Amino acid sequence: MSGTATTSHGERLIVVDWGTSNFRAFLVDASSGEVLDSRRSASGLRALSQHEFPHYCASQTDDWRQREGAACVPIYLAGMVGSARGWAEAPQLALPVSAADLADRVIAAPGLDNAWIVPGVKQVTPTHVDVMRGEEVQAFGALALAGVDTAHCCLPGTHSKWAHLDAGRLVDFTTLMTGELFHAVRFHTLPGEPAREDAPFDESAFRLGLSRAGAPGGVMHALFEGRSRHLYAGLERGQVASFLSGVLIGEEVRTMHTARPEIETVYLVGADTLRESYTLALENAGLTVEALGSDAATLAGVTAIAARHASRRASALAD
Repeated sequence: MSGTATTSHGERLIVVDWGTSNFRAFLVDASSGEVLDSRRSASGLRALSQHEFPHYCASQTDDWRQREGAACVPIYLAGMVGSARGWAEAPQLALPVSAADLADRVIAAPGLDNAWIVPGVKQVTPTHVDVMRGEEVQAFGALALAGVDTAHCCLPGTHSKWAHLDAGRLVDFTTLMTGELFHAVRFHTLPGEPAREDAPFDESAFRLGLSRAGAPGGVMHALFEGRSRHLYAGLERGQVASFLSGVLIGEEVRTMHTARPEIETVYLVGADTLRESYTLALENAGLTVEALGSDAATLAGVTAIAARHASRRASALAD
């Protein structure tokens, strides 16, 4: 059973980012933020049944806990692991939300001692209904890494998130299905047929796709151009994927810049594989890009939440 949170035992903690497709774990020095060890696997939510979560997490972290001389090095988990499809459902807090609010509402992960799941967030208004798990932690981590308290963040992925933080609180966000649509178009449509095989990123084809975002006919026509340009306008088979990616990422950036015309600088929080294309798209739209690694942002966000949670628990015990 889960116990009381503590960051003793040499001030170590374990940070887990557990999504639908991947598992990432980090052994961290809580005081300095230094990563002492890490491991990754493809054992995301879709690879496990619900009863397997505590056992799999233990199998990936027990040696770290034993190495530190105690079984109670705390584990903090963020991402889809806290959804109804994951280990246990953590709340999704209504905006506006601060990192402290997330820390105050972590839940104990059943079946593993001193393991805690970080909540997600939701936005429910008459005109905007949206949910997020995991990227909110990265957004707060981005604030910490950048040394600011107000920012616009772009967090690309299967479901890209654009988050607006003001005075240290997450006040607005929008989800765009860019990555999932790219996969669907590439592997399940006629325009995507030439792009089924892997090909290197092609900047010229990507920029051509960017130029079609917002063109007459909209994104539906621009995507079909992946076929017509391949047939009659010199778009090579190995360029089609980059073109389609340019169309979709260009449309994402165009849509969000239109919705938030006040944006001048975007904090781009993502993996190296996505950072190049998104930087091109954002700069093409006249935006200044400050790039941050997704792992670093996750670690900064969760470490701050863990420190707040441990302190609150220690105070409660003292009382």
